[in-house]
Amino acid sequence: MSPARKHTSAGRRTAFVAATLALGLGLSACASDDTDAGGDATTTEGGESQELSIAIHSGWDEGIAVSHLFKVMLEDEGYTVTTETADPGIVYTGLAGGNFDVNFDMWLPATHADYLEQYGDDLEQLGVWYDDAKLTIAVNEDAPIDSLAELADNADVFGNRIVGIESGAGLTRITQDEAIPAYGLEDMDFVISSTPAMLAELKGATDAGDDVLVTLWRPHWAYDEFPIKDLEDPENAMGDAEEIHTVGRTGFGEDFPEVASWIAAFELTDEQLFSLENIMFNENEGSDNDGSVREWLEQNPTFVDDLKAAAGA
Repeated sequence: MSPARKHTSAGRRTAFVAATLALGLGLSACASDDTDAGGDATTTEGGESQELSIAIHSGWDEGIAVSHLFKVMLEDEGYTVTTETADPGIVYTGLAGGNFDVNFDMWLPATHADYLEQYGDDLEQLGVWYDDAKLTIAVNEDAPIDSLAELADNADVFGNRIVGIESGAGLTRITQDEAIPAYGLEDMDFVISSTPAMLAELKGATDAGDDVLVTLWRPHWAYDEFPIKDLEDPENAMGDAEEIHTVGRTGFGEDFPEVASWIAAFELTDEQLFSLENIMFNENEGSDNDGSVREWLEQNPTFVDDLKAAAGA
């Protein structure tokens, strides 16, 4: 996930959506080389289409991971699945226009509220698969504090530094404008850098057994890879947790009743999601997303059967 994209202001999101409307008519050309969600798809004996397209938000790790998880599962069931990566405005314009079939990464009630308001009448809500998506400030798990309320009095433990990410990220803005004043952290050095630089510092510190303080977000593979914990946020300065929804174009449930039933039953625990992301983006560095899914499924051999059973219950 890219908090720089996920947590921009409502005005910037609305402006971006307006700008992308002009691209809506051309989405069928950019969406996929060989799939048109509204075209003449091969169907099953029961009339269900066997060809579908998944739209993925560019740079949003959890959406990439789950999209490829479903791609692999569906291909194993005989479906032909294509994926298209684009910015959220283009994704939702395409879904509303019927050029894409499904997206697994609509954050509600806040992050994607503008898109839902603008396109909601032309989208189908298919399910919620994760309900703890949020911005965080994290430390090594053996750090001597558990709450942001304790940080000002223990700033020296962390070298008086908060290691952040990109300057334009919503996470950076929330930390600067909300968390720092809420907890009296103005005397700490808020280091604005980049996501890779933050992760490198997190890795170096935890490998060395040092205390470290970073801005982070859930879901993220760092929670699977590093021994870290979130600091409690009694003032709710970092904001409430959000849900991640799956949305489809109008008519998706009618055209794909079996797939829709799987999506409705689909959910991932923190452990499942973080481990999938860790394999995909850390261990394999995003080089083979479908292969990463198959590696994860080998480690979770009952996952698909459990999902089908839940869908049929």
